[in-house]
Amino acid sequence: MKKTALHVALLAGAVAVMGLSRSAHADDAPTAKQAAVAIIHGAGDNKDKIKGTVSFVPAGDGVKVVADIEGLTPGKHGIHIHEKSDLSSPDLKSAGPHFNPGGAHHHGGPDDADHHAGDLGNIEADANGHGHLEMIAKDLSIEGSGNGVVGHSVIIHAGEDDMKSQPAGNSGDRIAGGAINVRNGAGRQPDRGKD
Repeated sequence: MKKTALHVALLAGAVAVMGLSRSAHADDAPTAKQAAVAIIHGAGDNKDKIKGTVSFVPAGDGVKVVADIEGLTPGKHGIHIHEKSDLSSPDLKSAGPHFNPGGAHHHGGPDDADHHAGDLGNIEADANGHGHLEMIAKDLSIEGSGNGVVGHSVIIHAGEDDMKSQPAGNSGDRIAGGAINVRNGAGRQPDRGKD
């Protein structure tokens, strides 16, 4: 009798642990509305040359940013979130300035105490023109009226962001960009905004 009660108690404990484990994993997996993506296209002379994606997924107290871009010149290129998703002008200036909720911060590096929420630093392209960047941006969320990235854009610049010059790091022309949209869970590409 004692043996059966012990088995029942152990089985109940195992089921409870499995249930907790399953619910923890379910909570960790982002839903379609918790993720966002920018489909990057070249601008001007780079229109058919530069392409890629920048994805945004919740991570702890911020957002994990993963960028994969092809067609860049080798070296470092400033990469920022800009205020608007309007990419209609050939020079991408229609995207406005860096995303800086409340306008309270100066331009800086992503790890500096004072920086725009949209300051992602630099993406470095290898000899084949492929750039890859992974980082956690603690100032951002996916959606929201304050620091949500959806409805803004990612812009890539011709040169390196020096992470100190005001207002944008002296990183040169805007050579590529993409509007940031909620990622479609069905696997379809998101709307491209006005780009």
